[in-house]
Amino acid sequence: MEDLLRVGVIANTHGIRGEVKVFPTTDDNERFKYLKHVILDAGREKIPLEVTSVKFFKNMVILKFKGIDNINDIEKYKGRDLLVTRENAVPLEENEYYIADLIDLDVYEDNGNKLGILYDVMQTGANDVYVVKQEGTGKEILLPGIEECILDIDLEKRKITVHLMEGLVD
Repeated sequence: MEDLLRVGVIANTHGIRGEVKVFPTTDDNERFKYLKHVILDAGREKIPLEVTSVKFFKNMVILKFKGIDNINDIEKYKGRDLLVTRENAVPLEENEYYIADLIDLDVYEDNGNKLGILYDVMQTGANDVYVVKQEGTGKEILLPGIEECILDIDLEKRKITVHLMEGLVD
C-alpha cells in the first residue's frame, strides 16, 4: 500500500506572494480546510511544506505555504503533486478504499475466472467506474462501482471479486 496519497496537483501560481492554485484530486475539497502539512513531490526529492492559508476559487484550491513568499520560489513546481501521509489522509468509512490501494489488484469473476487487473478508477457523478485490463488482450472492461457488480475487495489478498452483469462484456 502507498504510504503517500495524492491530494492535489499544483496547476499554477496565484499572484506574486508564493500562493499556488491547486487542482484537487480528492473527492472532498473541504479536507483542505483542515490540512496543515503536505509533501511536495519535486521529482528527486519530497519537500515537506506547512500550509498557512487556504482559499477556494471555482474548482481550485489556493494554498499558501510557510516560508514561500515569492512567485519565483514556487513557480518551478507547476504540475507537481501534493501528497499527504496516510495518517493525514481523510479517514475512510466502512467499505471505502483509497484508489491508490486498489490499482493493480487482480480482478476475478464470481465463478473464479481471472478477468484482469484493475488499471484505473474513474470518478463520475453517480458512482465510480472500475477500469479492468484483460490479460493477454489488453482490452478494457468498465465495471460500475456498485454493490451488485463489485462483490468483494480484499486488500490483503490483493483481489477484487466481481459479478459481470449482462451487457458489460462483448
